[in-house]
Amino acid sequence: MSYDDVEIEDMEWNEELQAFTYPCPCGDFFQITKDDLQLGEEIARCPSCSLYITVVYNQEDFLRDKDKSKKKDLEPAKQMPISVA
Repeated sequence: MSYDDVEIEDMEWNEELQAFTYPCPCGDFFQITKDDLQLGEEIARCPSCSLYITVVYNQEDFLRDKDKSKKKDLEPAKQMPISVA
């Protein structure tokens, strides 16, 4: 069971770790990378203890441009109204 549910907006980006972090009660930080988020991962783990949190976020916000264009290709074309004479 997850220690807590945390919104991605409440996490901080750590440039050195290249990961979003959130303070862990043990004194270290929960960590999750952008790559993890792009893959749909929602668990951020603490490297120093056994705790983990569930990260609440919208996966589409982390899709790569290539993945976004693939998703657009899968959407049906918009229908245009036609007039009949």
